[in-house]
Amino acid sequence: MAEQKQKHSQFRGQARLPKFAIPKRYDLKLKPDLTAFKFAGAVEISIDVVSDTKFLVLNAAELSIKPNSVSFTSNNKVLESVGIELYEDDEIVVLEFKESLPIGTGVLKMEFEGTLNDRMKGFYRSTYEHNGQKKTMAVTQFEPADARRCFPCWDEPACKATFKITLEVPSELVALSNMPVIEEILNGDLKTVYYQESPIMSTYLVAVVVGLFDYVEDHTPDGILVRVYCQVGKASQGKFALDVAVKTLGLYKDYFAVPYSLPKLDMIAIPDFAAGAMENYGLVTYRETALLYDDKHSAAANKQRVAVVVAHELAHQWFGNLVTMEWWTHLWLNEGFATWVSYLAVDSVFPDWKIWTQFLDESTEGLRLDGLAESHPIEVDINHAGEIDEIFDAISYRKGASVIRMLQSYLGPECFQRALASYIKRHACSNAKTEDLWSVLQEESGEPVNKLMNSWTKQKGYPVVSVKIKDQSLEFEQSQFLLSGSTGEGQWIVPITLCIGSYDARKSFLLQTKSETLDVKEFLGASISSSHPWIKVNVDQTGFFRVKYDEDLSARLRNAIERKCLSIGDKYGILDDYYSLSMACQQSLASLLALMGAYREELEYTVLSNLISIAYKVARIVADAAPELLDNIKLFFINLFQYSAERLGWDPKEGESHLDAMLRGELLTALASFGHDMTINEANRRFRIFLDDRNTPVLPPDLRRAVYVAVMQNVSKSNRSNYDSLLRVYRETDLSQEKTRILGSLCSCRDPEIIHEFLDFLLSSEVRSQDAVFGLSVSREARETAWNWLKVNWDQICKTYGAGFLITRFISAVVSPFSSYEKAEEVEEFFASRMKPYIARTLKQSIERVHINAAWVKSIQSEKHLAEAVKELAFRKY
Repeated sequence: MAEQKQKHSQFRGQARLPKFAIPKRYDLKLKPDLTAFKFAGAVEISIDVVSDTKFLVLNAAELSIKPNSVSFTSNNKVLESVGIELYEDDEIVVLEFKESLPIGTGVLKMEFEGTLNDRMKGFYRSTYEHNGQKKTMAVTQFEPADARRCFPCWDEPACKATFKITLEVPSELVALSNMPVIEEILNGDLKTVYYQESPIMSTYLVAVVVGLFDYVEDHTPDGILVRVYCQVGKASQGKFALDVAVKTLGLYKDYFAVPYSLPKLDMIAIPDFAAGAMENYGLVTYRETALLYDDKHSAAANKQRVAVVVAHELAHQWFGNLVTMEWWTHLWLNEGFATWVSYLAVDSVFPDWKIWTQFLDESTEGLRLDGLAESHPIEVDINHAGEIDEIFDAISYRKGASVIRMLQSYLGPECFQRALASYIKRHACSNAKTEDLWSVLQEESGEPVNKLMNSWTKQKGYPVVSVKIKDQSLEFEQSQFLLSGSTGEGQWIVPITLCIGSYDARKSFLLQTKSETLDVKEFLGASISSSHPWIKVNVDQTGFFRVKYDEDLSARLRNAIERKCLSIGDKYGILDDYYSLSMACQQSLASLLALMGAYREELEYTVLSNLISIAYKVARIVADAAPELLDNIKLFFINLFQYSAERLGWDPKEGESHLDAMLRGELLTALASFGHDMTINEANRRFRIFLDDRNTPVLPPDLRRAVYVAVMQNVSKSNRSNYDSLLRVYRETDLSQEKTRILGSLCSCRDPEIIHEFLDFLLSSEVRSQDAVFGLSVSREARETAWNWLKVNWDQICKTYGAGFLITRFISAVVSPFSSYEKAEEVEEFFASRMKPYIARTLKQSIERVHINAAWVKSIQSEKHLAEAVKELAFRKY
């Protein structure tokens, strides 16, 4: 046994495969069995042997390889293998040959078998109904490192090769892959489908889908065939995404100055799908909620999500698929870039959505996560495939997108676009690192891009820039911002922009040291202290940092908000920065509430939407810190949102904007959550009409979430009819968007017993595994219930979700809302014996959030005149 342990030890425990051989082409045949949930396969890999070796080492996991099927042929000489060892922990297979393999090209052949699993990764199965019968489809999801669960391969992004795929499937099914079909040969109940050979690409982008589907199609002006596939009967719901895709392909062709590189593009909705969508080359897979749009039953927010996700996945066809990251350390470049450019595309197709103002929500998510000590740099060293899943997070996507936007705004859009086009041309069909992009941008702009950007990608966190006014100068100082209130060590090169009194008077500079003083005399002519103009730093919030103003500057900005002098981005940023500083105990809650009061007449969706989410968080923390103030806090929030709610009313107006349609629902949801009786009564009235007639105009999709949340407010064990009715609506709809909308509303019930019943329902077969996470943000009253439920069901949850990122959502949703040090300790104790590498980071982050909340509670309890301030705000007459 000891000898067996030593065997092949040089290949085990390594982050990367050895480089003896390079794959050039895969000829892959797969035969899925949709009744036994198995598949058989055969692969011939043309490889280039580049150094002396008796071994070939490639990735394989959960596969069995037929022992006598492995051979290597070179120059008409066939070498049989003398040993095949699969190491599941390392996800590798080691093939040993009697003699050294000849240097140069050869063909490795083998046959294998595997399972069509139900874990939404590798080659897996998804279920759906057709004419009342349960059916199974076979789907692949290979990113980041699961192609190895379908066929033995060099499963690393830099090992690009071409793929020639052949499928043998039941003859009545649709079978899709990355490339168009060359021919189909029928043979009784089965057909063999041959696909064109693909251009050079990474294994994680290979895709196969087999099942029953309808489609809608269109062509781009260049003649590229674009199709949207979905479950039979839902084809019309694919039209919106199809239209967005056709327009977006044209847009990217111009933006990147390179045409789309495949002859066709298919997009397909998969009922069981772990991520939002996956950019497989030429065959993009989606959750139904991210691709299908139904005029009658989808809300404006659903429409926007479809557009943004489609634009994100299509951006990857260039940035990711044509030019691929060299290793997962550079994942952020793929995802951050696609996130940023999807806004550019949607803004071009739907200019009236003002989508760039909503980009601020992406930045905020990044800033929230990166304000934790347990954050990570944008660029993470990945040493094991098991670590990759955890970096598909708000740092890679949202901070990534935000620093790209910051750079674009610093260099200017034209220069940025020119550089991108040359980057794509230079690295097309190969791989690139983050530095490769910086060097192209540096050449094009003449700016020190590498040095500037390294300070944002190589270290975690971001700065808070403090601004003080002194005589006729502004004093700037940067330090790392942490939500815990402590100061970090980091230092950045910060692109500072500022406006003084008007958007015409602006200045920008790079803050490269700890502090700097700026003389602003020339701006004002007059003395800065006498005219008291407002001064806004980080104009339109394009920089990824927070700003802390002194008392005087804060008061001027509050006044500028009330006088409606500021842009959407600036109003959003001032509020968001202040809220975070308050959570970090660097500003009082009383002053945050006073600032919130200045937004009473706000009309803009993005600003109000953030004001609403901040109000929810403040109400929660006050309930823990000073429950006696809660009624007045809620009254203040109801008064704060009433102006806008009355302006919009309950019913959609003819020709109103997309943003107003989204805002109405959010405002009504907030009023209901804060206990506004009129809103709750009206919601109940409309809900009853809707239960009798699902097509009633009184409950359009944009209002549904608000009404569902409102009718759940007074549900209890003894008064549960609204809960049961809403569950019935869930069971009767086949629209995924409606199902997830209902799950997110049911969890707002305040009765812990009902919530307990609901949480059990989430784990039942009636809820697809990918959707359970939508029901986890339970009401404050049911926090404890959810935590006890998580402990009892942890083993089952682990079994269902395995090592994927969905399981991390359970931890963050259930643990993060607590606000006591005791609870943090209890959570740590529970997980001490249940630690897995793929939950470690999320667990630490969630516990840190509990500590931050606990410190905030303490700080609020020590505020002297908070009660009077809250009372004054609650009863203020406008």
